[in-house]
Amino acid sequence: MDRMPRWADVLLVPLISLLLAAVISALVILAIGQNPWEALKIMVSGSVGSTYGWGYTLYYATNFMFTGLAVAVANHARLFNIGGEGQAVIGGLGVALIALYIPWPHWSLALLAAMVASAAFGAAWAAIPAVLQARRGSHIVITTIMFNFIAAALLNYLLVGPLKPAGTMETATASFPEATHIPSFRDMFSFGETILFRGTPANITFFIAILACLAVWLLIWKTRLGYEIRAFGFSEGAARYAGIGSTKIIMVTMLISGALAGMMAINNTLGEAERLILNAVEGAGFIGIAVALMGRSHPLGVFLAAILFGILYQGGSELGLTLAIPREMIVVIQALVIMFTGALDNMVRMPIERIFARRRARTPLSPPGPTLHPPGRVAPSSTPGTAATE
Repeated sequence: MDRMPRWADVLLVPLISLLLAAVISALVILAIGQNPWEALKIMVSGSVGSTYGWGYTLYYATNFMFTGLAVAVANHARLFNIGGEGQAVIGGLGVALIALYIPWPHWSLALLAAMVASAAFGAAWAAIPAVLQARRGSHIVITTIMFNFIAAALLNYLLVGPLKPAGTMETATASFPEATHIPSFRDMFSFGETILFRGTPANITFFIAILACLAVWLLIWKTRLGYEIRAFGFSEGAARYAGIGSTKIIMVTMLISGALAGMMAINNTLGEAERLILNAVEGAGFIGIAVALMGRSHPLGVFLAAILFGILYQGGSELGLTLAIPREMIVVIQALVIMFTGALDNMVRMPIERIFARRRARTPLSPPGPTLHPPGRVAPSSTPGTAATE
């Protein structure tokens, strides 16, 4: 029997965790001499109070959706992929190569090629830790986090060497050709003299991220492969007994996870920067871990958690500009949300589980129905030593 209803696990636990994080954050803001209520209003208006705010919020949320889905898929197989940062970096390399060295007649073809390239490069980078886990027993956490540093070093070498344009000092590639520029929200939603999302980086990749959420839901809950991934995550031994190969599941799951993380590069490299730059991922791979944990590794939960973290990122930036709150304090507030929704999840979960357990214990069991006997059989009588024939 479940310890609590599904709705409580998906909604109630994260909501209480967020409220606790908000209370502690308010105390932190109060301690540095600022008004918590005023700070909250600035964060909300700066992130969702205008199309400008929404443009940045949805841009950040798009990054977090891809990395959150990457962690979520691996979680279902009980594989903790914390290499999304490096996989997104290498995915950006794939995008840059196809954008710079292949002439594209239209952005739609460039977008499709970027989706394939970013997914392929991200999957290839995740495949190496997957092989080490499946064949050599290397711990997936150690190998994926080490590959983050290797990816960063590799990108740094390429941007100061082979991919660096002649005569420049910046650690970035040349700008991508105009034919590869994908539509921004300003291009898509401005009509006539009405210009929306002015100056924001949100672009068509947001809708690709939503399709990725739907695709992950279909994969995990509506396909045989998804069933095998979940079965392997519940019990590796039972899955092997049922004929599910551990090597296959580890490899396929990590390839899908790496592909999703790599596809984040469509948003920040092809869509926003329109060139490959150093530190383009900006920690989104690690934020994806918190997004997946808060979203309970469900695509809908990942979508909602990504929007929330997008609000925190954009609202925090506005807070720093308006109230001159140090950037470090903004990081503290974001860290509190991550801590309460991730590391301290059991602190909220366990009391709620006990409440529902006590409620179940107080609920009287329904009396058993009358016992039916087949015709011609002897039914026990209420008087000992007697019998009644039906």
